[in-house]
Amino acid sequence: MNYTDFEFLKFDHKPNGVVLITINRPEVMNATNGRLHWELTKVWGVVNDDPKAKVAVITGAGDKAFSAGGDLNWITNMVGNAETINMVMNEASDIVYNVMACDKPVISAINGVAVGAGLAVAMMADISIMAEEAKITDGHVKLGVAAGDHAAICWPLLCGMAKAKYYLMTADFVNGKEAERIGLVSLCVPRAQLMDKAMEVADKLAAGSQQAIRFTKRSLNGWMNMARPIFESSLAMEMLCFLGEDAKEGVAAVKEKRAPKFPSANR
Repeated sequence: MNYTDFEFLKFDHKPNGVVLITINRPEVMNATNGRLHWELTKVWGVVNDDPKAKVAVITGAGDKAFSAGGDLNWITNMVGNAETINMVMNEASDIVYNVMACDKPVISAINGVAVGAGLAVAMMADISIMAEEAKITDGHVKLGVAAGDHAAICWPLLCGMAKAKYYLMTADFVNGKEAERIGLVSLCVPRAQLMDKAMEVADKLAAGSQQAIRFTKRSLNGWMNMARPIFESSLAMEMLCFLGEDAKEGVAAVKEKRAPKFPSANR
């Protein structure tokens, strides 16, 4: 693939080798549909193979969202559909592993709400910079499915097991200040300063020793590589949940803007 092949990601190539990637579906708060989900698996290989690229910075279009979760029509098609579930499971795995495999450092500039696959990219980035006003949640349990996209591989490393279990089992939102306080993100700044700070860090990395920085990323990713079996188990459990009644009710509740009444909680 080439940069021109992407439909929902746009690119701004800086002269110093920084590539600014923007998730570009602002009319739906950059929600992930099938095409965008697939593109988020492929873009890291394109950046990795680009000899001019040194650092990738990814953010969301507009001022409301980094990526506000999965498109409901797309998620609805997953529920009870084994073939689609298998495809999405493979793509979810690729998002996580391909961000890790990209030799170039990845910076996420979390400008607004981040949920679902967008959150996976934001959290798997090597450096995450979040606006104070932004909010993130791994909202899987609110849909009636296990937290499997990415969280099991990195949240306990980032913020510790106690906080990881709390936020992943409750799906409570975390704002930028709290996310930085507990170590879930690297830095937190006021929204007006977010992109300046992200580009400042990117410029610093682009001017540094490329081999040293890339080998440092590779070395530190060893900690997450040890958690691969945990991640793959969590992802399988998430997809198994999409075959159950709770997922049907979770999606219906989101569509109808009401609290879910999960069958498993009412037996």
